Amino acid sequence: MNIFETCQKINNLINSNEEKAREELIKLLDFYESQKIPYDELVNHLIRQLGLYPYLDTKTSSWQENFVYEAFKVDIGDDKPITLHREQSSVLKDLIDGKNLAIIAPTSFGKSFIIDAFIALKQPKNIAIIVPTIALTDETRRRLQKKFSNQYKIITTSEVELSEKNIFIFPQERALHYVAKIAELDMLVIDEFYKASADFDKQRSTSLLNTILKLGKKSKQKYFLAPNISEIKSNPFTKGMEIKRIDFNTVFLNIHDSYKNSGKESELLKILNNTEYKTLIYAGTYSEIDKLSKIIKEKIPDLDNDLLNNFSQWVATNYSQNWELVDLIKQGTGIHNGRLHRSLSQIQIKLFDEVNGLKNIISTSSIIEGVNTSAKNIIFWGKKNGTSNLKYFGYKNLIGRGGRMFKHFIGEVYLLEKPPEKEKIQLSLEMPKELIDVSGTSNDIDNPKQKEAIDFHQKMQNKLGESYKKLRKQSFFEENNWDLIEELVSDMEVKASEWNGLNYLNTANTEAWDRFLYKVLTMGKVAPYKELVKFIKISSLNWDKSIPYLINKLKISADDFFRLEKKVSFDVSNVFNCVNILQKEMLPHLNTDISSFVLKTHYAFLPKNVYLLEEYGLPRMISKKIQLSGLINIENNDKNLHSIIDNFNEVTCEKIIQQVENLDDFDEYILKYFFNGIKK
Repeated sequence: MNIFETCQKINNLINSNEEKAREELIKLLDFYESQKIPYDELVNHLIRQLGLYPYLDTKTSSWQENFVYEAFKVDIGDDKPITLHREQSSVLKDLIDGKNLAIIAPTSFGKSFIIDAFIALKQPKNIAIIVPTIALTDETRRRLQKKFSNQYKIITTSEVELSEKNIFIFPQERALHYVAKIAELDMLVIDEFYKASADFDKQRSTSLLNTILKLGKKSKQKYFLAPNISEIKSNPFTKGMEIKRIDFNTVFLNIHDSYKNSGKESELLKILNNTEYKTLIYAGTYSEIDKLSKIIKEKIPDLDNDLLNNFSQWVATNYSQNWELVDLIKQGTGIHNGRLHRSLSQIQIKLFDEVNGLKNIISTSSIIEGVNTSAKNIIFWGKKNGTSNLKYFGYKNLIGRGGRMFKHFIGEVYLLEKPPEKEKIQLSLEMPKELIDVSGTSNDIDNPKQKEAIDFHQKMQNKLGESYKKLRKQSFFEENNWDLIEELVSDMEVKASEWNGLNYLNTANTEAWDRFLYKVLTMGKVAPYKELVKFIKISSLNWDKSIPYLINKLKISADDFFRLEKKVSFDVSNVFNCVNILQKEMLPHLNTDISSFVLKTHYAFLPKNVYLLEEYGLPRMISKKIQLSGLINIENNDKNLHSIIDNFNEVTCEKIIQQVENLDDFDEYILKYFFNGIKK
């Protein structure tokens, strides 16, 4: 590379095409780093001109550049302030000035620094950060715990009491359960707010819109974030907000059209064998994960890595010796998908970020939804997202995971399938019928939806009488499926006697559960019915028996265990909760309350705090060993999660490692990771 000519080219581009100039500069900085060349005054000058202030080298820059580097420093709650780039600083200034912003910016923009700086500088009393996944909930919690836990109570579960100053970090469904407890918010942050559109997340968009409406009314200020959107259509949810589109990348993506070469499998192996950097492999479907796993198991040698060998043995002991992940780990490869136990996903991301840890992760779309890693390489292996093709928007989000500010100037993207066609991405946020009666924005609603909502509520009022007002006040109709509600109401009205014996679900006699499991699962369309009924009955032993025992008893794979447990915790629990609320109103003569069964299914038949601690990175099998030691009573469902975490900090990691029996080397590794995320 001719450095002078490149600098001249960048300088000429600054006024005509700043985005292209920034790309060329990032490539130049990568060359400097690879050749270990110290920055000179000219390069520092170009960095300043293009707004990439964090990349300035203060040892070789002029006093003007050093002044800028210092002037753009802000407190983000860490030991030392950090320097923001030009666009981060602009957004932060607007937020400090009290503006409501909807920001559309690239994945590599560095949005978390802005949130952290806002908290450190503005010191809000209450701030809510709504994220799309539990994985992002924990990642955000860990980051903010280290910085602000001495000043704020950081709340991620819905049963915790408020403190004087609080940071709430929730997926939207959990946020809705907390709305009544929050009197006022200083700031509402919606991360990945494109998911409020049914075009991007049909199943969960209504709950996110409901969260935006309810918390938005209580918040003084709003800050919404999304990548890769071309346009936001006029809507009641971003009304009064300034929409800022920012094309400002801090890394450059080098796209390789590898699908044009011969042999998809041979291209994959060539990439994996010739890179020393971390690689995310997008599979897209579970069947493609299986296919990739077989290729890697057959063609990639073991790494002979003690840490990974310990992890592999730990997975074999605690899950299943027959699970493909056991061998993959030895070869330096992990698996990330939305079904895995949360602690297991977190441990793999932790190992992926370790220098001596996992080299590759095979993933479904779960990796697109905001899990931050230090991957340099992205391999686009599968073009599906579940049953449909991955759209251009998802593809852009995926490749945006390549490279990382301060770690890799350039992300390498290898396309082993032809990418989706480029398209303009419009965000349309429409009022769903379920929320029409709570929105107070009828002028923004089209008539067919309004008529459907009025008809539904009239029907419910006629059938439920006085109970209708009570349920509406509790937001029951907003948070549950209308088709299911109608079917249950009709069934309880016409076939009331068939609901006799519902309280058998509260007994330990699982054989007595069959009738209502089949009845309710069928009405709720939660399939596969026979497989689920068997799983629910046997998984009622989840705390008493090991996962290998349960898998063997059920005669299923580890993957099926994760799939069914997730379905029980979410779908089954939600349907039975809907049943319980309605039957208490419509069938009071039964004098039945199956709340305990609903909670058991929601927490996968584990003690509540054991289940919640998995979100914090502590697997259930280690919780069991700690419980048996008598050091901490994790089984106590009367104690909230924060009390249990306080107990952990009082006992200390060192004491647990010393006194708990049967902890192996990898148990200790996990405990250190867990404590790193809870200590103040």
